[in-house]
Amino acid sequence: ADDTAAKPPVYDVISIKPNQSGYESVTAHFNNDSYSATNISLKRLLQDAYGVEEELIFGVPVTIDSERFDISAKIIDPDSDALTKVSEQNRRSMLLPFLAEHFKLKTHIETKTLPVYELIIIQGGPTFVQTPDSSGHGFGMSVNNNRELAAHDLPMKSLAKILTDQLQHTVIDKTGLTGTYDLALKWSTDDSPGRLSDSGPSVFTALQQQLGVKLQPGIDPVQTLIVDHVELPSEN
Repeated sequence: ADDTAAKPPVYDVISIKPNQSGYESVTAHFNNDSYSATNISLKRLLQDAYGVEEELIFGVPVTIDSERFDISAKIIDPDSDALTKVSEQNRRSMLLPFLAEHFKLKTHIETKTLPVYELIIIQGGPTFVQTPDSSGHGFGMSVNNNRELAAHDLPMKSLAKILTDQLQHTVIDKTGLTGTYDLALKWSTDDSPGRLSDSGPSVFTALQQQLGVKLQPGIDPVQTLIVDHVELPSEN
């Protein structure tokens, strides 16, 4: 059966406790039959649930935005075969019922015109090649230490999403390239445009030098998540 039409499973047991450690580090993991998070904010929870960057989430009250939580959600009697076939989008949406129940969450999607980076081709580019005999069934990639990308059968909109995740700032594909591509990229952790560090070029410089594309500032319509209502959950 087509998973996109299937109703995602629901977590049976949910624990939400305040985390007052004061630590900066956050962990969050989806497994087939569970979701666990430590020291997580509501915005990061919404990011996991909706697949939207934190900078595109609006309306979270300051008093709630500063709170952190430890969360555990499990399916008691999982159907392992069915769970392995759940799409990423449906796995994310499994968080929505407990957000609605425990946080009294109500949201809507709204298009706003915001500053973004536009991914465009530079003169002489692109320098990567179209995937021969593309299967059209998704792509394979690995990102090592957040500084090295190797991808096969990759659409440009997916490269834009990867760059969005790396930069924590929305990247829009404006290359006009409609195929899928094999490419490799190495950069340093320093994300300042044009700056070199001991470990190599920034992602801005690396894109131009290694792929023949670049990121330019732009203003574009972007889908954002608006929080209409939310409450602090009671500890359970």
